[in-house]
Amino acid sequence: MTNRLIDMVGVFALLSILAIGGGTPILPEMQYLTVDRFHWLTDRQFRDIYSIGQVAPGPNMLMVLIIGYRLKGMLGAIAVGLAFFLPDCIITLFANRLWEHYRNSPWRASVHYGMAPIIIGLMLSGTYAIAALSIHNVVALLLAVGTFGILLWRHVNPGILIVVGGTLYVLLAH
Repeated sequence: MTNRLIDMVGVFALLSILAIGGGTPILPEMQYLTVDRFHWLTDRQFRDIYSIGQVAPGPNMLMVLIIGYRLKGMLGAIAVGLAFFLPDCIITLFANRLWEHYRNSPWRASVHYGMAPIIIGLMLSGTYAIAALSIHNVVALLLAVGTFGILLWRHVNPGILIVVGGTLYVLLAH
């Protein structure tokens, strides 16, 4: 294995362990490591890969496979996929068993209530990181604020918001 492949496995295994509460909380660290530290991607490439992960069916963190493929082809996609998903699956398996074993313990509720604000903070930081990469003009800002407002006001199918937002952006920003 080349040094880059070893670095990729190390980076994505670490990110896997840090991905508490889903993928959004680790986006700032993923962006830092892949763009700023190792220079594997540009900000635009990271944003574009993230966008593909959002519109593709399935979990949005499948985007790590695209990063691996872009860097080292099929071997990179497989290595990054295993490095990112396998540690988390193993940890989740054992954590779930432990969680169920201590079902009636008072510390379980404390952990639950203590983790919730941390997860929310991590998710907000991930959202901010993507916003900083994606909102680069007034039209994008208005679309982001408008989408947020619509979703706070009432439930709307996200597919509709994506199509309408994308169309509006093309019409207004170009």
